Amino acid sequence: MNQTFTVWEKTRQLLIVLLPILISQLALFAMIFFDTIMSGHASPIDLAGVAIGSSIWSPVQAGLTGILMAVTPIVAQMIGAMRKEQVPFTVVQAMYLAVAIAIAVVLIGAVALGPLLNMMELEPEVHDIAWRYLIALAFGIVPLFVYTVVRCFIDALGWTRITMLITLVSLPINVLLNYVLIFGHFGMPRLGGVGAGYATAITYWCITLISLYVVHRVQAFSEYGILTKVYRISMAAWKELLRIGVPLGFSIFFEVSIFAAVTLFMSQFNTITIAAHQAAMNFASFIYMVPMSISMALTILVGFEAGAKRFKDARQYSYLGISIALVMAALFAVGLLLFNEQVAGLYTTDEAVLRLTQHFLMYSILFLLSDAVAAPIQGILRGYKEVTVTFVVALISYWVIGLPLGYLMANYTSFAAFGYWIGLITGLAAGAVFLFGRLLALQRKKIRADEP
Repeated sequence: MNQTFTVWEKTRQLLIVLLPILISQLALFAMIFFDTIMSGHASPIDLAGVAIGSSIWSPVQAGLTGILMAVTPIVAQMIGAMRKEQVPFTVVQAMYLAVAIAIAVVLIGAVALGPLLNMMELEPEVHDIAWRYLIALAFGIVPLFVYTVVRCFIDALGWTRITMLITLVSLPINVLLNYVLIFGHFGMPRLGGVGAGYATAITYWCITLISLYVVHRVQAFSEYGILTKVYRISMAAWKELLRIGVPLGFSIFFEVSIFAAVTLFMSQFNTITIAAHQAAMNFASFIYMVPMSISMALTILVGFEAGAKRFKDARQYSYLGISIALVMAALFAVGLLLFNEQVAGLYTTDEAVLRLTQHFLMYSILFLLSDAVAAPIQGILRGYKEVTVTFVVALISYWVIGLPLGYLMANYTSFAAFGYWIGLITGLAAGAVFLFGRLLALQRKKIRADEP
């Protein structure tokens, strides 16, 4: 990355960093996307089982990998402040922490998964698929967490196209494994939705091994000696990573878990409703990859400028990112209005599920504008290492406002299952307003402090 002086130069550098991140995120999400679509074509029961399993795993994955994403602003600010010699130690400590967290997740899951699923009033077939899907995914947890650290290191240096290429290479592997394991081709047993779990776990191993090879062999990364230097575990380094990572991870957890919680509450409805909700939520999450990618790019660029004490440049990047996100949200909204039935048809051939999915998709349009403001601001604040406020805002807007309102609307009005979506939309909008206010105050403070 380089220092920029004009709006055009900043726009160009933002796009150079952003586009590979966007492609990477879309490719990573495509694994879940294809899991859902291909499971849905196996049967509505397989789709519902994968939906429940994903709803349990997604917030855990997002929150814990969010902790490890502290590597990005830390390394970006080190690079901006010309302290490159500190990078290897930080990255290696983060990899140690990633393995420790992954092992803890597997052990806790082995104890808690059974009772958790038993608490839910699921149809027996759906319960069985959800259980076996999560067991299959567990084989990929360690490599997934290690890959998160490696990817954050690569991205923080500005080489986002490298992680893009790694992810693009792994996507066809995932689709092929889905095809073989879900539907039982090439002599393999037909595992249905459970096969999607094994396919994703194997793909995580592929991504991790490829990324480690690149870090070891490519000059831009090998000069840091990440895989050649051995350090003792440092509790002080872990404390620094957790100081930034825990609020960051919890803010992501609260945001993602609200959607998972709604899906779990949907278990009170029939399998068709669960399947339709999951299909629409999956597509809304797919669209969310755009503002999320902008958020990740802004963390890198704002962190780089903040590390160099160029706070006016950091502010310019902030508003460029938010503007791009709003334009993209408007385009997606128009597209979804025009092609509503075609999008629903991607997920199912069952007529009842198809029609109900269309209704849910119309509500998802309202997510777009809130996400276009909230997600980039979260990335900007992370670039400043301002992570506590995003944690507090996520807790209040989603769990104090969104979920209670959704529960009331779903259970005490005629909106039924759609009531949960109304609650989510309200929570997202509240979060966007709170975060924007905090961003304005923080940037004014930084710029005033930097003025003579």
